[in-house]
Amino acid sequence: MDLSPGAEHTALTQWAVSHGINIKGIAPARFPGRGLGMVATRVIRKNETMLSVPVNLMLTRDSIPKSFVSLFPEDAMNHALLVALLCHGDSTTQPGLDIWRRVWPSWEDFETSMPIFWPGWLRRSNPDAEDTAQSRRATAAGSAISDSDPRPSPNLSLLPPSISGLWNTIPNQNPKARSNSNSEAAPTYTHEIRYQNLLPRQEKRLLDTWDAVRSVFPETDWKSFAYNWAIINSRSFYYLSPGKEEPTDWNDAIGMVPFADYFNHADDAACEVTFDGDMYRFQASRRYEKGEEVYMSYGAHSNDFLLVEYGFCPDQNPSDGVYLDDIILPELTRSERKELAEREHFGNYEITASGADSSTMAAASIKYMSRSQWRDHVDGASDRGFDASKTASVVRGWIEIYQRECNVTITSLEELLKSEKEKEKVALTLARWKQIQRLCECAVISMTD
Repeated sequence: MDLSPGAEHTALTQWAVSHGINIKGIAPARFPGRGLGMVATRVIRKNETMLSVPVNLMLTRDSIPKSFVSLFPEDAMNHALLVALLCHGDSTTQPGLDIWRRVWPSWEDFETSMPIFWPGWLRRSNPDAEDTAQSRRATAAGSAISDSDPRPSPNLSLLPPSISGLWNTIPNQNPKARSNSNSEAAPTYTHEIRYQNLLPRQEKRLLDTWDAVRSVFPETDWKSFAYNWAIINSRSFYYLSPGKEEPTDWNDAIGMVPFADYFNHADDAACEVTFDGDMYRFQASRRYEKGEEVYMSYGAHSNDFLLVEYGFCPDQNPSDGVYLDDIILPELTRSERKELAEREHFGNYEITASGADSSTMAAASIKYMSRSQWRDHVDGASDRGFDASKTASVVRGWIEIYQRECNVTITSLEELLKSEKEKEKVALTLARWKQIQRLCECAVISMTD
């Protein structure tokens, strides 16, 4: 089978080798039905370094000419600087940038795969999740983020709740208030939300970057901006300027590594990635046979996260999970919230195919145990009063609520799939919901055994 990706990829490989990128035993390849990736061109031994890229060839805040950086405020986001450079900068100042650009995905690729660029009726989300005012969307008038598209299903949220912040079968609440909403006047309990309200949060980052770039280059074209924003967002690696502290938002610790962005993602990829400030290195963690695809891990992320950030959701993902916060939090009393918060079990209630996490189990057991027995159980001092079957029953009840959401939304998506409207995007969304449905079924079985 010919896996050759094309002349533009050969040209980038030749440029990379000639400029000091060390490539050993791997090459870009086109995999039928799956796009581009990295293939082993020979047997690769365990612990062998397959790729090393020097920092001076990376596209980072520090590689951008100071004259260009000085146009922006000192605290300008890295993402904004990199996008502005791709939209308005002199490409000759960046090693190999023009050759590199030719192998990047097209705008059509992002428009098809990334929900943030889908029509409003299909990517409907909760703008209250991150205070993303509707008026901010209008600043990109005529853009792909506009909500002007007619909706085949006016009141239906088609993306999973962890992505959209919306439900079809339970009342929706402002995510910032829901953790404190119940019949009692509860004090404020806060927690860092993981892998929830993903699309509103991403949309806020996109619009913040748009505002930052437009403040310096008001003539910026939306489509050019959105495309280059997606390039940086989906193909960047960890990078921190020398001497700088970790940013509050990890999205601002980014840079681009030429050639390394061919690697596709696998959660348990046998590839060790290191960066020592001078060089990015990619080392095989096991033996690879010739012709085998070589993956790296983008991180232990849920499929909802991978869909939003990268436009794909693999069938096999040990890190996949969904959250039950919208189901569990409204059921908690003030005293239950207090107890859970004090023991760091408040919020981020996750289930995976293997069952519920410790915080979900703690929230379930607090529903029937006395406070003293529950505290002893959670603290590991005693299991007196704990009933595994009762706990499992409570969790199964919560999962069943999620399963009803699956059934309702899957039925609606299957109806939409019968039309020709955005068929590829609807099919991708449906595939994700069926993954969630299977995950819930497996979780219920694990809680029954």
